[in-house]
Parts: sequence; structure tokens; C-alpha cells
Amino acid sequence: MPGSAPPQSKSSSLAVDTPPVRGRRELGRPAAFAALAVVFVLFMAASSAPSPLYVVYQQEWHFSATTLTTVFAVYVLGMIAALLVLGALSDHLGRRPVLLSAIALEAVSMVLFLTADDISLLMVARLVQGIATGAAMTALGAALADLNPAHAPHRAGVVTGAAPTFGLGLGALGCGFLVQYGPHPTRLVYALLLAGLVVAGALLLALPETSLRRPGAARSLQPRLKVAAHLRADLLGLVPILVASWALGGLYLSLGPSVAAGLFGLSNHVVGGLVVTLLTVPASLTALALRGWPVGRTLALGASLLLAGTAVALSGVEEHSLTLAALGTVIAGVGFGASALASFGTLARIAAPAERGELLSFAFVISYISFSVPAVIAGIAVTHTGLHETSVVYAATVAFLAALALLAQWLRSQRTPARGTCPQA
Repeated sequence: MPGSAPPQSKSSSLAVDTPPVRGRRELGRPAAFAALAVVFVLFMAASSAPSPLYVVYQQEWHFSATTLTTVFAVYVLGMIAALLVLGALSDHLGRRPVLLSAIALEAVSMVLFLTADDISLLMVARLVQGIATGAAMTALGAALADLNPAHAPHRAGVVTGAAPTFGLGLGALGCGFLVQYGPHPTRLVYALLLAGLVVAGALLLALPETSLRRPGAARSLQPRLKVAAHLRADLLGLVPILVASWALGGLYLSLGPSVAAGLFGLSNHVVGGLVVTLLTVPASLTALALRGWPVGRTLALGASLLLAGTAVALSGVEEHSLTLAALGTVIAGVGFGASALASFGTLARIAAPAERGELLSFAFVISYISFSVPAVIAGIAVTHTGLHETSVVYAATVAFLAALALLAQWLRSQRTPARGTCPQA
């Protein structure tokens, strides 16, 4: 993988082809970068907040595990649709308009969650949320890369790799505490997130525009997955680790709390959130800790620990050992973080500003298909074969995928050994 960032083009400067709005104060580059990182975490926290609530909804509305994972998948369906249709839009209209629109749509989803009283409205809320998150993710990743400080050329990749997992863990654990100890368990978390979105919208209004407007916005809305020819080999080499890590994440966010309650008898909602946090917080901390590591070594470590952690967690399920299951989850989380760091750090670095939206969109589509499709299949399997059997087969499949990713990385390093020495930051 390339050892240096691509040269900055005109489109990466803090300028647009229209004059600034009189009276609007813009954030400086460091403050704008920090604000984008916070907004990224907020979006991902909102996306995982419903996870500890799935068990509550299931008890109140009496639906099956298949329906539960369908609710989860509807969110991802909306996200993938937004990535396909809107992924390159910020490359044409600018980052700020797309991000402000995504914030507004996310706020609509919070209102829908607040008023949901049956499964159909919950699905609509998740669909709208998925569209908003998909629209935001590529624009956030591209804007972070645009604002990347010159003295730390790979910081945007580190944030893009760490923010999703940290946000997922924060949302799940925070919601678990609110459901267990706060009033109005199915309402309070969404009211707080809605307030956070209002603050985020105010921050984004002061965001400096980092991408020149250019023609082709309408044409960019045609659903497609497109990657520039010179970027395809690097992306293809990352596919196995993306699939393995995000398939594991899908299992924890969709069925993790149910596994804790059904297999280990842990009905406390904080524990339901903690199941997700044990995977995602080590992932985000790892992405920060390993930011100076070479790409090849980081990918190899990620695949190895995904394999080892999933195997240990599977042993915990088989032995009915909560300690082993938790330990395996933490190990797999470290592998998840290393994988995300190397994958998204590479993508943020190798693409020119005008290519970032499309490239990140493609990578996120791969990740979230891996995140959702296996989880839906698992939900169907739980209904027909039981939670234990499904968990065992799913974990074994993820371990196999991690082994495949490790093999792919080894083969790739044998062909291009010099490209594995590029540091993350």
C-alpha cells in the first residue's frame, strides 16, 4: 500500500466556488476536525442505541428472533441504499449540505422512535435512520480526510477506523444504563440523542466547506458501485478482513443481548449493552494505540486476533463459561479495531479528494452487507434451530472467514512485501 498520502488537489482546500455567507462564523481547521469526529461518534451511538432495547421490544410486542433481526437488517438496508445513491453526492455538492441534510433526517428518525408503539413504526424508524447514517458516513469520512492536519497525514484514517466502533459501544452501553435505571426506557435515550443532534447541527452550520462544487450531482445519484481503476487492487485486498470483522459485529449488535439473556441468564439491560461494548471499545482503543504500526502487520494482527477471539468466545458458549465468552469478545474486539484501522486508514490515504466519497461508499457497502446479511440468516436460524446452535455455527463461520483473511494477507505480502511497511499515522 502506498507509503505516503496523495498530493492535495484544489478540491481539498478550504474553499468553494461561491462566496462565504456574510455573518457566518466558521470553525478553524482543528476545531472543525474535532467536531466532525464527535458527530461521527454521535451517528454511530444512535445506530447502536436500539440494540439493548430489542429484548424490551420483543417482550412488549411479542415478536420472533426472525423479526428482531429483520428490524436490524432494515436499518442496514436503508444505509446501503443511501451509500449506493448518495455516496458520491458530497463530492459534487460539498460536504456541509449533505451532512446537514443527514442530521435533519436522523432527527426525524429519533422522533419516529419516540412515537413508536408497534413493530411496523419501529421498522420505519430504523429505515429512516439507516438512510441518514449512510448519507452521513461517506461525507464525514471524506470531510475528515479533507481537513487532515499536515503534521499527522493519517489521522483521518485513524478517526474513521476508531469512531464507528467507539460510537457503537457508547450507544449500546449508554442505552443499557438508561433502560435499566432511567425512566421511560423506550423513550429517554431517543430524547437525549435528539438533543445531541440539535447541537451537532449547530456545529455543522459553522463547518468550513472543504470540497469545491462540481457538476454531475444528479448523475451521481444513479445507484452504482464504482471505484477508480488504480484503487481496485488495494480495495480487493481488504475485502476478506472487512467481511470477517463486520460479520462478527453484526452478530453482537443483533443477537448479542439475546445470547447474554438466553444462554447465560443475564437479564440486566446493562449487561446487554456491555456485550456490545466488550467488542467495540477494545476495537476503538486498538485503532488509537496501533496508529503508528505498518499496514501489513496491523492487518495480520487483526485477522489473527479475530480468529483467536472468536474461537475463545465460542469455547465460552460451549462450556457455558461467561469468563471465556467475555475474554474472547475482548480479544476479537482488538482484532476488529486493528482491522478497521488498517482498512479505513488505507482507503482514506490512497484516494484523491474527488475519489473519497465513492471509495468509502464502496467499502462501507461491503462492510454493512457483511454486517447485516449473516445476522438476518442467524435470526431465521434461531427461530428454527435455537439460539445455542445458531451462535456456534455463526461463530465458527466468522473464525473461518478470519482465517481466510489471514491467508489472503499472507499471500498479498508475499507478492508485494514492500507495500506492507506503510505506517498508519
